[in-house]
Amino acid sequence: MFQKEFDTSFVAFKADGAKWLVENTDIKFVGLDYLSVATYDDGGSSHLTFLKNRDIILVEGLKLDNIEAGLYDVHCLPMRLLGADGSPARCILLK
Repeated sequence: MFQKEFDTSFVAFKADGAKWLVENTDIKFVGLDYLSVATYDDGGSSHLTFLKNRDIILVEGLKLDNIEAGLYDVHCLPMRLLGADGSPARCILLK
């Protein structure tokens, strides 16, 4: 995430993967440690798949470098921006 050059091969969801997750799980939160939940060549269809029913919260750009595997509570505190469809947020991870 904090490289000097943009990496187009980052790990993310293609539309069919996002669709499977929406239709086959009860996941309510998807967070990734790069700039997008969609692949570089996706064109936004993964975002639309996740957001169409508004039950899944997407958080992109998480800094997870030194986080050990485990169960955590995540609290995201977005800025309130009128007329926006997204917002920067401070996310807090509690073990």
